[in-house]
This record gives sequence, structure tokens and C-alpha cells, in this order.
Amino acid sequence: MLRWDRFAERRMRKAELDGTLRGLAGEGEPLPEHPEHAHIDPGTAIAYRIMAESGALPREVALHKRIAELHEIYAAETNPERRREIMAELADVEMRHAMEQEARKRFIG
Repeated sequence: MLRWDRFAERRMRKAELDGTLRGLAGEGEPLPEHPEHAHIDPGTAIAYRIMAESGALPREVALHKRIAELHEIYAAETNPERRREIMAELADVEMRHAMEQEARKRFIG
């Protein structure tokens, strides 16, 4: 089975040889630091960045963003009934996020 980091490395090397990585924003600069993603290996981080720039984010990333949004909405909400609704949605999104993470871990091996 092809590991994700090896696959990403091969695709990046091919793009580099083809010249499609020249002239991109941030070329020659280090990747920005994201402490909340410190647990992600560099190959996966680069793959996520490439997918994000092409508008093709994995469901795991989209769910992570939704979790952050729900936390902000919950913090600003004062109605107890609405807060319960937000918490229910948050629990559902967190569960789906965990399932996506587990699927990615199984896929990568």
C-alpha cells in the first residue's frame, strides 16, 4: 500500500520537475507555523496545504473548521435552549471528525 506521505512527496517532486510550483505565493519561504497542527507530519501538512489552495479540503479539515465555528457560536449564545442545540450539533460534528481522523489513520497505515 502506498503511504500518503510518499504519495504526496512523489506528486510534489513531479510538479517541481514540471515547473508547476514556480511563481506560487510564498515560494522559497518556510511553511507558516500552526501549533494546533503540530501533531501532523510534514508530508500530510503539505498535502493539506496543496488541497486547500486548490479548494479541495478533506472532510476532516472542514469538520475541524465547523467545530471551531460552533465553539465560537456557543460562547456568544445566551439562550439556554439554543445552547443545548449548539452542543448537540457540536457533539455530532466532533463524532464525525473523529471518524474521519480514524479513517485517515487506517488509510495511511
